[in-house]
Amino acid sequence: MTDSGQVYPHQMPRPFSVGVQLPEVEREVTWPELRTMATTAEAVGFNSLWVGDHLLYRSGNGVRGPWEAWSTMAALAAVTDRVQIGPLVAATSFHSPAMLAKKAATVDEISDGRLILGLGAGWNRTEYEAFGFPFDHRASRFEEAFTIIRTLLREGQIDFAGDYYTLRDCELVPRPRPGGPPLMVGSQGPRVLRATLPHVDMWNGWHAWYGNSPAGLEKMMAMVDDICIEVGRDPSDVSRTVAIMVQAPGGSGRVYGDTEHEGSEGIAGSPGDIAAALRAFAMPGLDHVQLVVDPITVESIEWLAETLDALDTH
Repeated sequence: MTDSGQVYPHQMPRPFSVGVQLPEVEREVTWPELRTMATTAEAVGFNSLWVGDHLLYRSGNGVRGPWEAWSTMAALAAVTDRVQIGPLVAATSFHSPAMLAKKAATVDEISDGRLILGLGAGWNRTEYEAFGFPFDHRASRFEEAFTIIRTLLREGQIDFAGDYYTLRDCELVPRPRPGGPPLMVGSQGPRVLRATLPHVDMWNGWHAWYGNSPAGLEKMMAMVDDICIEVGRDPSDVSRTVAIMVQAPGGSGRVYGDTEHEGSEGIAGSPGDIAAALRAFAMPGLDHVQLVVDPITVESIEWLAETLDALDTH
């Protein structure tokens, strides 16, 4: 269900909304293919589209980089009508926080209120040094940036003086929609979680953090519950989202930009097998999953239509 209360097709009786992450660095993908992936995903019944927010990797896989995330999301918003759109997740340090809030408000407007704003502190030192962004004190910088972004999107203005950022009578004009887009934090770090869980609408976990298994996810969600209680937030007020790795025909191991942060073994089998495996992840509080697909192609998205149908009918 959307914030307006509208129920979109393909949304029920799924145990959760299902999105798909578009290609990042698996191979170089041009805009026409990305556009076809997006419109195909919407047509077959996915609920959301997600893009990684990275700039450059150097590793055993060579030198790789995706297209810039916010430009891509604006284009995706313009060629789709129903699916939600979000970064998985946006590194707050790649922009001034006020500018990131401005970008988010603009993409939310283009999409007619379909943006989910995922935020994180960043981790890939290579891209920071290559593009000239400071890598030190990332958690402290994130805490200030999160305050600025949250306040601007929810209240429309802020006057702020911190150790890393200073804004004088900053306003977002035109104003974002009332309350701004939903905020999602993608982190497993206790400090970042303590700073964000009092305020965010959603938490996101990456498949490698919990071993791509329901048992691992249950433990991680319990950790999020504990921190919510610690900071005075009712755990049930924070929706949970999680990336799940799945393997489609032709998958032989997803290519990652950084070999030190490679993922986990994908869920494989027939579309029905994958649907059954996804249902095993259904647990209280889990509202949305993002499929990380190996390989991520138009054909894989079309093949997963049967998985969505199985989720809808069983």
